[in-house]
Formats: sequence, structure tokens, C-alpha cells
Amino acid sequence: MKILITSDWYIPAVNGVVTSVKNLRRELELRGHEVRVLTLSQSTRSYERDGVTYLGSVAAGLVYPGARLRTALAGRWVQEIVEWGPEVVHSQCEFSTFFLARRIAEALDIPLVHTYHTVYEDYTHYFSPSVHFGKKAAAVFTRWAASHTDCLIAPTGKVRMLLQGYGVRKPVFVIPSGIDLRRFRGEPDPLRSAVLRASLEIPQDRTVLVFVGRLAEEKGVDELLRFRAEMGQEAVTLLLVGDGPDRKRLESVAAGLGLTAPDVVFAGMVPAEQVAEWYQLGDVFVSASTSETQGLTYAEALAAGVPVLCRADPCLLGVVRDGENGWQYHDEEDFRQKLNGFLSKPHQWEALRRCARETGEEYSAQRFAERVEAIYFEQAERNALRRIPA
Repeated sequence: MKILITSDWYIPAVNGVVTSVKNLRRELELRGHEVRVLTLSQSTRSYERDGVTYLGSVAAGLVYPGARLRTALAGRWVQEIVEWGPEVVHSQCEFSTFFLARRIAEALDIPLVHTYHTVYEDYTHYFSPSVHFGKKAAAVFTRWAASHTDCLIAPTGKVRMLLQGYGVRKPVFVIPSGIDLRRFRGEPDPLRSAVLRASLEIPQDRTVLVFVGRLAEEKGVDELLRFRAEMGQEAVTLLLVGDGPDRKRLESVAAGLGLTAPDVVFAGMVPAEQVAEWYQLGDVFVSASTSETQGLTYAEALAAGVPVLCRADPCLLGVVRDGENGWQYHDEEDFRQKLNGFLSKPHQWEALRRCARETGEEYSAQRFAERVEAIYFEQAERNALRRIPA
């Protein structure tokens, strides 16, 4: 099958959408499909490379951090894709490339499958001064985009319920995004871990709470900093791995709370191929975010064998199981109780890590691709039946 994936973000950008698309493309190709990607370039220049068409664009960070808007005329590039003849289009974003996905699907009369990655109502602070208006706008916009698709894929039941609450009437299939488990299956190298800790000036006797992700307002990192400040002189390090638009403000928040290294460490961006060992620097992965559609970092942490301590959220139902592979907390007191429970029972740590790895196996990229592939075949069959004269 010839499959076109469209996304406003792709390599070299780094985020959950890019990770999902990369893994899906690789696994679909391993299953014998021919896959191309249509995306935006990081400049105004358009070009094609290795089956990926990059269209010229400009930064639109005022809309959403890292967002870009297409500036180049796309006629020539769209025509080349139409002539290639995809049998299904799978869109991953609702903005610039979504309009091109629609155009290509309509020109070829083929199914348009769409994955809803972002809960926009949790990001109203980027585009609306009014939370109420922002949520209304997100619902109207989502309903409009969904109406132009044949079906949608939601990473979790939480997102499907949200879409149905918005009034989306198209079929919504729940398929968690997959991760490349090969990157996370290895056991941590004690020497390498010791070198990394030393480079960050984290004493070896410290418990490390690791957060991996984008430093942005909706991720709730302020809450983690407050929790760490309340611990006082405890031998606990909050290790923040990643970068983003909120980093400078968060560094100021940490300073205002009296937090300095090694109580809190801002590690910045790390190479993608090394991210597993950064997860494994942590004794526990922590997150206070409630804005995730799925939260690939939770799955990655579990796959790396790191128990999770995160704010309770519907997207984690059945994923993070209290006392088995981690805990979900509801407030600061709950966070402290569960962290203290973990620290007081080191004899149980190995069982937690083993269960975490077993949970991570449920999110293999292979399983993800198989389920998405089934959707493609089903939609293609429906489309073929629709074409048969009555």
C-alpha cells in the first residue's frame, strides 16, 4: 500500500508528534508499505529528500511554541504526490499540512485518517486571553477539522471522550502511539551513569527524581519545583531534562524558592539516542502534567525500567498502576506519601522496575503500526464499497 503521512512537524524537530510519525513510518515500511511524508521545512526553502517533502515555512511561535506556517506555494509538490498515487492519507496536525492532506485525499478520492495529538483547550494561554473562549474555539476548530476526515485515531480513551464531547461524529479509534523499545530495553551502564551524575554534580548517594520533556507552562514543572522546595535539606535531586519556552522563567522560580544544584538540575536538551540513559539516571520519573493526550514520556520511562510518580490523569488509566509500576498522586500530601513509601522500601525497587518494563512492552512501535495498518485497510475497503454503483 502507498501511504502518505502529513505533519507540520518532522525531523529535525523534536516532540511527541515527530516521534510517533518516525516510528510509524519505519514500522510500516518494515511491513512492506511504501510511505512518504509531507511536512514543513525549517526555512522558507522547499525541497524533497529521502521520501520526505519539505515545504517552505516561517515560525509562528505566537500561536504555539515551535509552530510554523506554510509560506511556499505547494501546487508543484502536491501534484508530484498525486501522481505518485497514495492509497490513504494519514494527517497528524490540524494546520498547514492538514489542508494539503484534504486536497490530496479529495483529488484521489481516497480515505483521510487523522490522529488527534493535541488537546488544544489545555494550551489556551498561547492563543487566547480568555480560557473560556479558548476552550470554545478549540471545540469548534476540532469539530470542523474532524468533519473533513473519514475517521480519527485518539491515543487514549480520554481523548476519544473529549472528541465526542466536542460533538465529533466521525469514528474514533483508540490506538496508543508506539515507541521504539529497542532504545529502552538495555540495562543501565553503572560506569556511564556515574560519569553522567558526576558531570551534573549530583552526589552518588542522592535519590534522583527525573523529568524528561518540554519545559512549557502546561507541563506543570512549577509544581515539581514547589514539591522539591518543601523537602528542604533532603538528599533528593530534581533532574529536569529538556528545554522549551518556559525554561528561563522556571530557573527564576527555582531561584526564588532557594533551589540550587544539586537540589534541582536543569540538564537541557540531550541527544535522542542517549535519552534512555537519562531516564535511567532517575530512581523515579516524575510529572505534574495533565495536558497529555497520551504522554509518550511515561511509556518511555516505564520501558526504560523507571517507576513513574505522576499527577493523576484519565490518560493514565490502566497505565500507571499504584504500587505495581509507579503511582498517580492527587495533591502535594499524596505526592509526599507515595514518594516516602517508595524510599522506605528499597527491597521492592527491583519488582517495580521489572513491572515498569513489562508495561513499556505494551507500547511497542510494531504493535502500534499493526493497529494503524488495520485502520488503513478498513477505510480503503469502505471507500471502495462506496464507489460501487447502487
